[in-house]
Amino acid sequence: MSVKLLLLKSGEDVVSDVQEMVVNEKVVGYYLRYPCRVKLVTNMDGVSEGQQKVGTRIQLQPWMPLSKESIVSVVADWVVTITEPVDQLVQMYEDGVNKYEIEQSEAASAE
Repeated sequence: MSVKLLLLKSGEDVVSDVQEMVVNEKVVGYYLRYPCRVKLVTNMDGVSEGQQKVGTRIQLQPWMPLSKESIVSVVADWVVTITEPVDQLVQMYEDGVNKYEIEQSEAASAE
């Protein structure tokens, strides 16, 4: 698995297992497996004497939640940059994908 963090033209940060889409030895796009939108959520907990404790946490949401496809193709023109995500994000993504795949296989075997 090659988990990467992508910044798209839309301004969205997407984490996914990424594979290059190559045509005639040229990268024309990317295949994103279980892409998730990454959001930083700010928590403002408690106010004491005018000071606020502010923290952030990472939240993952399916990038195309209404798609039946687990692999989504994106043309290269829509990708601004691709980077290595921080370890915490990689772990969250891998845990989420593993949990989702287990749930899907259990649902399929129950039918």
